[in-house]
This record gives sequence, C-alpha cells and structure tokens, in this order.
Amino acid sequence: MSPAAEALAPLRHRAFAWYLASRTANLLGSTAALVAMAFAVLDVGGSATALGQVLAARILPMTLLLLFGGVVADRLPRALVLQVSNLSSAALQGATAVLLLTGDARLWQLVALQALQGAASGVGFPAMAGMVPTLVPSSALQPANALVSMSRGLTTILGPSLGTLLVVTVGSGWAVLADAALWGVAALLLLPVRRATPARPTPDGPRASPLSELREGWVLFRSTTWLWVVVAAFGVLNAVGSGAWLTLGPALAGETIGRAAWGWVLSAEAAGAVVATVVLLRVRLGRPLLVGMPAVALLALPLVLLGTVPHTGLLIAAAALAGAGLEVFGMGWNLAMQENIEESQLSRAYSYDALGSMAAVPLGQLAIGPLGDRFGYASVITVCGVAVGVVALGVLGSRAVRTLPRRPQPPARPDVVAVDAG
Repeated sequence: MSPAAEALAPLRHRAFAWYLASRTANLLGSTAALVAMAFAVLDVGGSATALGQVLAARILPMTLLLLFGGVVADRLPRALVLQVSNLSSAALQGATAVLLLTGDARLWQLVALQALQGAASGVGFPAMAGMVPTLVPSSALQPANALVSMSRGLTTILGPSLGTLLVVTVGSGWAVLADAALWGVAALLLLPVRRATPARPTPDGPRASPLSELREGWVLFRSTTWLWVVVAAFGVLNAVGSGAWLTLGPALAGETIGRAAWGWVLSAEAAGAVVATVVLLRVRLGRPLLVGMPAVALLALPLVLLGTVPHTGLLIAAAALAGAGLEVFGMGWNLAMQENIEESQLSRAYSYDALGSMAAVPLGQLAIGPLGDRFGYASVITVCGVAVGVVALGVLGSRAVRTLPRRPQPPARPDVVAVDAG
C-alpha cells in the first residue's frame, strides 16, 4: 500500500468516514459561531464584559457536566449520545437565531441559551472523544486521529472567516442560524454511524449505578500514573499558557509588533498544526508521550520571544513550531488513551482528562491580567513562557510517562471489519 493510500485508509471504514464528516460540520459551525455570537452580543447593546458573561455561561456548565457525560457515553451508544447532543445544540442555536432575527433578543436570554448549549456540549464531548477506536482497527488509529486533527485544523482556519463573512453580508442572526443548521447536519451524518457501530455486550448481572461508574472512572484516573501526571501538568500549562497568550498576548503585541502582525502570528500557529498533521499521517509515533511532552514544551518559544524579542518574523516561526508541537502531543495523547484505556471506560477517562485540563483556565485568565498590570506585560509573559517549558519537560521525570509504549497491533477485530466498505 502506498503512503498516501495508507494515510487515507481509515476513510475506507464507512462509519469513520461518516463520523469525520459529522465532526467537520460540527467544528465548522462552532468556530464560525464564536465570531457570530461575539457580534450578536454587541448587536443587542452588550459590551466586552457582557460578551465575557455569555462565553463564561457556556463554559461553566460544559465543564461541570463533563464527568456525567463520560458516564453516559460509557453506558449508552456513543453515536446516539453525540447525536442527541448535536440536535440539542441545533435547537438551542436555532432559538438564539430566531430571537436575534426578530429583534427580541435580550442579554439574559443569550446567556441562558448559551448555558444550555454548554450543558449539551459537556454531555456530548466524552462520547465524541471516545468514538474513534470503535470505528477503525487499532492499526489505523494514528492515521484516523491525524485525519480528525486535520479536519479540526482546517476548520479552525476557515470557520472564523466564514463567520465573519456571514456577519458582514447577512448579519449575526443569520450567521447563528447557519451554525444551528450545521449542528443539525452533524446529527444527521451520525445516522450511518449508529447503524454500523456494533452493539456493546450486555453486562452480566445488574448494572452499576451512574455514581458507582463515576467512582470507577476516578479509581482508573488516580491509579493510572501517566494519565493523572499529564492531566495535572496540563491543568498548569493551560492556566499559565493560555492565560498569558490570550490575555497578555494581544495587549503586548499591540504595543510591539502591531495588531495586524498578531493576526499573522495566530494564523501561523494554526498552519503549523496542519503541517504537523500531514506529517503524522505518514510518520508513526513510537513512545507517544516521550515525544509528545517535549513537543508541548515548544509552546514556551513564542511566549518567551514575545516577552523578550518581539520580532514579527521570529514570532511567526515560533508560533508555527508551537502549533506543530501541540498537534504532535495531541496525536500522542489520543494514542496513549485509545490504546491503553479499556474501551468500556474510555469516555470516562476523557471526561476526567478534560475536567482536569480545563478547570484552572478561568483562574489563569483572571490572575495573569492583573499580574501583567502590576509587573509589566513583557516580564509576566516571559516568566509564563519559562514556566510552560519547565512544566512540560518536568513531566518526563515520571517513568510511567517516559516509558509508555504503543500497544502491539492485533489483527483487525471482526466487529470493526464488518464496518468496512466493500
């Protein structure tokens, strides 16, 4: 099989191809909606503070319901859980669009609807994250994850442009309505996945309660050293790194390289991720975390450069490397999870991962801004960059992280082969 054919081999599995199409529609609508909702809030007379309230209203219930979503996705067919989540988001965004288009929207209504959509996403995310291993054989996991990453990277680049175009040409209400339609399309595209995905075996005896299964997930999390060590590290990395990059980055860039150049830097980060995905379609990772954590350390480069030598060309190159590094880690992490966690517990593992990684992000964003005002943007963002590098490389001090291998690839399972085309 040629390298190109091997890279695209997961698409021969019909269920995975439909899943990828659904996830692409989902991601395109979500990224476009970020722009649309920002202008929608402004259109109803909101301020930057109001926009922050709307965004926080979505994130908080999503974070709180991640663990519940993990339990649900490990109990029920994941395609069904994700389909219901998508349909709920379609209805909620549709209601938001109607309010905007009729001129009846109020800020409290937008906050409430976004909170409900965040809840739907919190329930659906663990199901979405745990589906890939059920749709392709283990030998195709890396190229399958690479195709998912490529879809995410391309929609990250195209989505905001689409959202901006719709807002400028037809208005924020119609842009939100387009997002609702894409959520509906994503749900419809999951119908073939539900039909093709093999049914899970029925457990012997009475099934454990959801609370018991939640505790099982916690026992798995705390007893799997490489899992909790990396998640704990990312709790720090996301709080410090995203807080510095997203809070202080635009302000410091405006004082140094300029706003237009900052846009190029952000685009370079996304482009670096896409390039890394293309490489990962052909290059097999051996020890996923031994490679992944040094790749994460590349996130320190643009932070340190912005704080010390804010030169546009250097920052573009550093951001591209950081984007590539984050994509390499993402691949390594998904392989580590999908090959070393039992499929019956995978969604719960992903839910604890997401909760631990995201919980401290708001704290970092709230704390780093005042620190920048007190000690100077350049100094704080430089210290944050150094901290990111130290934490990322420090994780390799754990033997469980360094030595975690790829799982040997067994012959394709009969239940997965049955999903193949032809």
